[in-house]
Amino acid sequence: MKIMIVTDAWDPQVNGVVRTLKSTRRELERMGNEVDVLSPLEFRTIPCPTYPEIRLSLFPGGRVRQRIREAAPDALHIATEGPLGLSARSFAIRAGIPFTTAYHTRFPEYVKARFAIPLAVTYAFLRFFHGRSEAVLVPTRVVKADLEKYGFEPRRVVLWSRGVDTEIFKPGEKFPNELRPPIFLYVGRVAVEKNIQTFLDLDLPGSKWVAGEGPLLESLRKKYPEVRFTGVLDQLQLASLYNAADVFVFPSRTDTFGLVLLEAMACGCPVAAYPVTGPIDVIGDSPAGALREDLREAALAALKIDRRLPREHAEKFSWEACSRQFAEYLRPIDSAVSLARDEPSRSTT
Repeated sequence: MKIMIVTDAWDPQVNGVVRTLKSTRRELERMGNEVDVLSPLEFRTIPCPTYPEIRLSLFPGGRVRQRIREAAPDALHIATEGPLGLSARSFAIRAGIPFTTAYHTRFPEYVKARFAIPLAVTYAFLRFFHGRSEAVLVPTRVVKADLEKYGFEPRRVVLWSRGVDTEIFKPGEKFPNELRPPIFLYVGRVAVEKNIQTFLDLDLPGSKWVAGEGPLLESLRKKYPEVRFTGVLDQLQLASLYNAADVFVFPSRTDTFGLVLLEAMACGCPVAAYPVTGPIDVIGDSPAGALREDLREAALAALKIDRRLPREHAEKFSWEACSRQFAEYLRPIDSAVSLARDEPSRSTT
């Protein structure tokens, strides 16, 4: 099968959405599929307001139509709700092409945190964007319930889990440690929606490390000079960092899943987090982490966890299984559908 994935999130971004799509593409290709990724790398872009690391494609409609026509895929997946996703959605509807979509992040909550836009407004946009999708792929049951609460059709919202590469993220060589133990680590976007300042304000023994970039990075460097900020690291460097850390602290209350939780646990690093969507779905009742409303209490409790337990729990998550799940939801494009023009199709899809 030739699969086209349209995404506004791709290199050089380093985040969970990009890692998910890259891992899924790799596994789909191992299964014998051909995967064509349409990303911002093919377009002129501008930095996203308040988040310059994200690039927004400028006036992509014509090029998106051309690329889909030329690719003539057997299935179309629209991964994000940005300019490329909107253009692909528009063309697919006009041409009568069935497509699937995905809901990766708590977009309404992030927009509210940054711009104070009411949740109802952003969820209305999401209902519009995903409303014609054959299946809306979400990472957890809690996220599925959230979307249904805001008016999504239950039959369209389906589960697509996440995985971890246990060959890269595994117990092993440690990141050089020049600071005093224990080490409490955060990995992810350095942004307001991640609630990172709550972690940095915790009264904890030892040292705090932060890996990642984002709009708050420079201001937090100045405010917390005692914290080690490593910037963006590649996967092998991240694995060493997880190995050096004693506890992985995840302060976010808005993540839909949290791939970094799996990465940390695969390296044997126990997790401290709030009992909210993401940590609940990844860790649950397992002894791999400590979930508390008091994040300091959770971090201190996680210090006592045997590192074998997080690794054993992470081994239950496979990218191969997640990618097969993704493929099952794809909808074949009827060979009778013409991609040569934008005329409305008689297809009922």
